Amino acid sequence: MTLFEAPIRWGIIGCGAVTEVKSGPAYQQEPRFELRQVMRRSLAKAADYAARHQVPCFTADADAVLQNPELHAIYVATPPDSHMQYALAAAQAGKACCVEKPMALDTEQCRQMVQAFAVAGLPLFVAYYRRSLPRFLQVKHWLDEQRIGFVRHVRWDFSRPVHPRDLAGDDANWRVDPKQAGGGYFVDLASHGLDLLQFLLGDITQVQGLVQRQAKLYAAEDAVTAIWQHQAQADGSCATGSASWHFAADTRRDAVLIQGSVGSIEFSVFEEAAVHLTTRQSDGTMHSESCVIAHPPHIQHYHVHNMARALTEPAYQHPSTGDTALKTTAVMEAILTGTPLATLLALPK
Repeated sequence: MTLFEAPIRWGIIGCGAVTEVKSGPAYQQEPRFELRQVMRRSLAKAADYAARHQVPCFTADADAVLQNPELHAIYVATPPDSHMQYALAAAQAGKACCVEKPMALDTEQCRQMVQAFAVAGLPLFVAYYRRSLPRFLQVKHWLDEQRIGFVRHVRWDFSRPVHPRDLAGDDANWRVDPKQAGGGYFVDLASHGLDLLQFLLGDITQVQGLVQRQAKLYAAEDAVTAIWQHQAQADGSCATGSASWHFAADTRRDAVLIQGSVGSIEFSVFEEAAVHLTTRQSDGTMHSESCVIAHPPHIQHYHVHNMARALTEPAYQHPSTGDTALKTTAVMEAILTGTPLATLLALPK
């Protein structure tokens, strides 16, 4: 993989809402990065973003960013239907790239992106930033220390009421248009948790899903249930998993429970909640501990910092790459379509 010398100059394609607080400022605050150019289809909005964030260059032309010889890397923050287009163009232009999640519309698009960057010898990152957040690294630390023994089962329950814009029939909501998003809120939101669980517990090797449109407010699914199995652990056993996601429910709930042979861990994927550990001691008594680990003001801070490490430090491997994100897309595609996961992950002939 090509390494870079700091400062690494970035351009953003699609400086919309996600870049305002979650990601854009993190690129500017990383000492080894410079945010030099931003692009949005509306030139006026691009100019406004550049002025408010003190970015020196702006444009309404994506090609102007991709072909800018001063830039070393491109952050693609558009809806998923254009991720592959811009990522492939970045690879062809000899630039490193980070794309927003989900990585692309389907597994085949993800595979094309991974192959293009492998051929170019360039890094491809995906913004599954939870893999870098201290809160979830604490959970991984407990798991790696086997504080709950071998994992037996993980359960994630997520529900929320209908979003007001869906009740209003907002046709501009790309997140529930499968042609733009690859699915609905399941793909947009559940992708975070499914990717995180693979980071914590190892790759999912088998998965089955049940999909419904219960409220019928938009073309995409609004109710999904899944069961799965993770890769084998050191003792040869495989942890199982189950989850339900409902986007037209009465109340909001976001709860993950990892059950092990001698304890359990509880946390939330999205809520600002503590992480809880309960474990059985050698004398048979139960020990509990909790910790509150706040997220940074710009939630992609650690993800961006780790990209700087991966781009400049030969031995460092970023936790969220095209390879890892492809597996998450394949899991979701298997749930939504019923296609066997092994088929989706098989290399093309």
